[in-house]
Amino acid sequence: MKKILYVAGALAFMACGSSKNSSKEDANVDQAAKYAASITAEDLSKHLYTYASDEFEGRNTGEPGQKKAVEYLKNFYVSQNISSPLGDDDYFQEVPAEFLNKRKRRTPLKDSENVVAFIKGSEKPDEIVVISAHLDHEGIKNGEIYNGADDDGSGTVAILEIAEAFKMAEKEGKGPKRSILFLHVTGEEKGLLGSKYYTENPIFPIANTVCDLNIDMVGRIDERHTEDPNYVYLIGSDKLSTELHNISEAVNTKYMNINLDYKYNDENDPNRFYYRSDHYNFAKHNVPIIFYFNGTHADYHKPTDTPDKISYDLLENRTRLVFHTAWVVANQETRIIADKAVTKEEKSK
Repeated sequence: MKKILYVAGALAFMACGSSKNSSKEDANVDQAAKYAASITAEDLSKHLYTYASDEFEGRNTGEPGQKKAVEYLKNFYVSQNISSPLGDDDYFQEVPAEFLNKRKRRTPLKDSENVVAFIKGSEKPDEIVVISAHLDHEGIKNGEIYNGADDDGSGTVAILEIAEAFKMAEKEGKGPKRSILFLHVTGEEKGLLGSKYYTENPIFPIANTVCDLNIDMVGRIDERHTEDPNYVYLIGSDKLSTELHNISEAVNTKYMNINLDYKYNDENDPNRFYYRSDHYNFAKHNVPIIFYFNGTHADYHKPTDTPDKISYDLLENRTRLVFHTAWVVANQETRIIADKAVTKEEKSK
């Protein structure tokens, strides 16, 4: 009964949005749906055909192609007048080679960087909602470029569109109550290194981090869903916060009607995907997370993972789902509760 009442409450909240101060003209407009509509397959495609092009040389950590990628991300945020939490014109959280090479490597990694952008909350600016994706990929191997269009170009461009939608809302006086950090992390393919660096050297205190919505591969269809492509795997949504899971379910029911597949959320899943993307470094610190994922496919970690293989209508739907979830988490009156968080003492038992 409690869960039913909560979901009903969540849906009631979404119906009214955060429009207490709305003018009479837009009082009946669903603000979340209005800004979500700005996220389009066309814009996602334009970004991805550049971001996963040969020019970016597979975005290998610390290499020239990855440097071009971070400049592309920075230039986008500058063009949208979305600021950096680091101040001035600095959108790069430097990740030194010394950190990246703590484990000895056959080919040592060079200095790299996470890209960060920020929209300050209007009412609760010290509470931070993180939306993350990894910006790197495999680089060039045996003369072939691993473009990484799905992995994780899809998640990267999804964040750009989500950021643009939130900025549009802010410009019209409907900005989020809580702050939102758009976090593009490096070195995921080398062992979740960029997100590890961020969580160990956070720009904002981890204690102030409300949740991490992590997007890693959301542009394709796996063999399991060829007959039902309107799906996405959700991993981890219920592991630390019952409330976050219920919000996710409610926004999907109201807005998107995507098949939310929890196959890989099973603790006994042999793939252990919960431990294999950047959200896990937040979860280790008891930050509630959701991992959005389309599953693996024939082009996974191959040079054939190219932008022409992406299903842009599905990428649009999945990106809007993340936006709607972030909208509620950022705008509801109370911070979501990590009711399943485990203390250090409990972990040690």
